[in-house]
Amino acid sequence: MSQELSRRSFALKAAALAAAPAVLPALGANSRVSLGVIGTGGRGYYLTQRAYAGNAGRFQVEAVCDTFTGNLARGKDLVQTQGKNVPKTYVDYKELLADKSIDAVIIATPEHLHHRMLLDALAAGKNVYVEKPLAHTVEEAQEIMKAVAKSKSVVQVGTQNRSNSLYQMAKTMIGQGLIGDCHYVRAFWYRNQLPNGAGAWRYSMPPDANETNMDFKRFLGPAQARAFNKPRYFQWRLYWDYSSGIATDLMVHQTDITAFVMNKGIPDSVVTTGGVNRWTENDDREVPDTWSVLMDYGDKFHINYSCYLGNSKFGYGEQFMGNDGTIEIISRQTLNFYPEAYPGVNDTIKARKELSITIPNNDNLAVEAHIRNFLNSIMGIEKPIAPPSAGYEAAIPGFLSVMSYRTGKKMLWDHKADKYTSA
Repeated sequence: MSQELSRRSFALKAAALAAAPAVLPALGANSRVSLGVIGTGGRGYYLTQRAYAGNAGRFQVEAVCDTFTGNLARGKDLVQTQGKNVPKTYVDYKELLADKSIDAVIIATPEHLHHRMLLDALAAGKNVYVEKPLAHTVEEAQEIMKAVAKSKSVVQVGTQNRSNSLYQMAKTMIGQGLIGDCHYVRAFWYRNQLPNGAGAWRYSMPPDANETNMDFKRFLGPAQARAFNKPRYFQWRLYWDYSSGIATDLMVHQTDITAFVMNKGIPDSVVTTGGVNRWTENDDREVPDTWSVLMDYGDKFHINYSCYLGNSKFGYGEQFMGNDGTIEIISRQTLNFYPEAYPGVNDTIKARKELSITIPNNDNLAVEAHIRNFLNSIMGIEKPIAPPSAGYEAAIPGFLSVMSYRTGKKMLWDHKADKYTSA
């Protein structure tokens, strides 16, 4: 770096990014984006909350959709309370998409439904904020990319770390050479839950939920037909039919943000090991609670990823380990910089000081900024920071890691052919 940035200047930049204005200069009433929310359960409800918290006045939720009447009522109540209007309610998302008054939709449903819903939304001419992962398989993601290329709609993928001020700062610091050459990133996500697995995707199930107030067939969508099963509906992340578990719930965020910070794409090879090690008795979960992945890139770059749901001591984060220093982001709200002290280190590196910045509540701020970027992109003010191409590159390593785990083979990615093979 030609000039060292001080602790104070970093802190000021972080504060400025975190406090970015939630509302742009006043727009006319007709300039508000008309939104529909597809999936008003946990994530959809949260996204709607964050939309109101950080972008009030920029949009109006005109409709909500869910296949469980409890979620639907809760979503409707949130709009009435925060938005001061009464939204239309739907059980069938296609009926919501047919509503000509709706400009854009948020898709916050189980992973296996993203593909069809996104394609249908594009066909209906809607702008789309789709939760990660982009799809449930490589082939689905590729079909989405073909549809996106033909569409004029704005699409934002819900990998909100790209809108996090600390990751943006890390990208700038690394780009300015603060940690020197970086060939290695260690990413990790550790959680601990009750012995019965409550919280480890064993989400609580509403006691009043039953076959009469849940449309289980619509929940299944393209997945294998099954008899009504309440745990599969509410705890869908535990089953391969609807989820890829750690790979596409947690790891996808970290492969995405590493690609963003380091200007990378899809790795050349992926190899995975893991298993259901923590919950093994009287539990029908299919996806692992232990996950270790090695990803190699063609330009001498490597990601070492690990996740375990039985110990939370080290939390979650990413460590960008350069020859001249390390930058780590912990829990999305703390950035630490450590200069590297190795034999023969030059005076410039020796003069660098450790740095630590914490911005409380920063993930909420990032989600609000991510939604703001989506709304601004619809208005033509900005471009999506997480476009489908980024969502594609973030999801592929997750899909490959599942293939590696389930086949016991190293998976290889052919960049020219856009295809995978096994070693």
